[in-house]
Amino acid sequence: MGKIHKFYLNNKYIILDVYSSSIFVVDKMTYDIVDEIDKTNDEVYSLFSEYSKEEIDECLSELRNLKEEGYLFSEEIKSEDIEYNRDNIIKAMCLHVSHDCDLRCRYCFASQGDFCGERSLMDFETGKRALDFLIENSGNRKNLEVDFFGGEPLLNFDVVKKLTLYGDELNKKTGKNIRFTITTNGVGLDDDKIDFINKHMYNVVLSLDGRKEINDYMRPTINGKGSYDIIVPKFKKLIEGRGDKDYYIRGTFTSHNLDFSKDALEFYKEGFDKISLEPVVTDEKEEYAIREEHLEQILEEYEKFSKIYLDINKDEDKLLFFHFMVDLSNGPCLAKRSIGCGAGCEYISVTPNGDIYPCHQFASDPSFKLGNIFTGIDKREITEKFKKANVFNKEDCKECWAKFYCSGGCHANAYFNNHSLNKPYKIGCEMQRKRLECAISILANKGEI
Repeated sequence: MGKIHKFYLNNKYIILDVYSSSIFVVDKMTYDIVDEIDKTNDEVYSLFSEYSKEEIDECLSELRNLKEEGYLFSEEIKSEDIEYNRDNIIKAMCLHVSHDCDLRCRYCFASQGDFCGERSLMDFETGKRALDFLIENSGNRKNLEVDFFGGEPLLNFDVVKKLTLYGDELNKKTGKNIRFTITTNGVGLDDDKIDFINKHMYNVVLSLDGRKEINDYMRPTINGKGSYDIIVPKFKKLIEGRGDKDYYIRGTFTSHNLDFSKDALEFYKEGFDKISLEPVVTDEKEEYAIREEHLEQILEEYEKFSKIYLDINKDEDKLLFFHFMVDLSNGPCLAKRSIGCGAGCEYISVTPNGDIYPCHQFASDPSFKLGNIFTGIDKREITEKFKKANVFNKEDCKECWAKFYCSGGCHANAYFNNHSLNKPYKIGCEMQRKRLECAISILANKGEI
């Protein structure tokens, strides 16, 4: 028999079928009885004497019809040899225009911007070749994504501007649609940069970790002072000029702010209504690390915030929280749902000297170098490893109800915590499952299920 997952949250009883992805908001009786539909009616009567036989008969009939139609306890999908991106089409690129930074964030996976190497900036010719490489390897895809990244990309903004304008030329020449994003800490923002970003960038990711005291401790400047008062006014000015274009305030929470709903509400109070707060992933020995002992509090915090979130958005969507947003109707195909972000295959990261890595988090590890934009990708065996790191090949994913929503989790988190692409990061899995329950319960309360 197939698998279901059921939970009660935010006053809703919810049943999710793992393989059909069907989701039902039900009453308590259906929620109680669903696990027993293969028993005889008489057996179910004896188990649930609080319900009448007529109620049980009707409930069982509906549940069995759903099962017969393939919506409940649906047949298990077995696709260990799933074919994914056979032609190695690239659709997204993280462009490291700067391996330097003007902050010294305590948790930085990029070693405060230099990615464990020399501090450097990408020159225009390398960036230009990177965009050409993307076009050449994009196949028939029209919409392509490029994220200007660092370190801190504003430290190399002249090159960012030239590459953006060159990308516009490529779009006209090739019929492609390269959409640019920039991820910035905001320290170097000024009026000219804000105007250019708002005119040309499809999306902007703005790094801020929450309350002033939290942000200033985790994200100090080079001289050790806090960055909050420098950054927040600039972010407000940038967002005011974006109109209906996308942006995200992107924070990281650590053991210092396990009550991260307060940070989310601080963002909202400051006028930021599109936000994300990601858990730090680091060595457990670090004093700010999230450890298993913190999990209970974190899961309770997600539930607490989901209730606050529903109240804020009671009449209209005033606040968007990335992890409470899930598309239940227009999701990707099975291949994408089983493998996730496409790191190392349809998504790549390019360093200032043109070296290619599976994603930005692997860019400090030479063993993951795929090749170079000037000579091409010559380590296809690495690409194949990432392709095979799907939910069908991960033992921990096989019994997990959330596998087709999280796609097995982050490859980098798996590797750097467990030294294997096929061993998911356990703490991350626990948080992901709770976030999904919260997101689905929110949709249920909005009447969208």
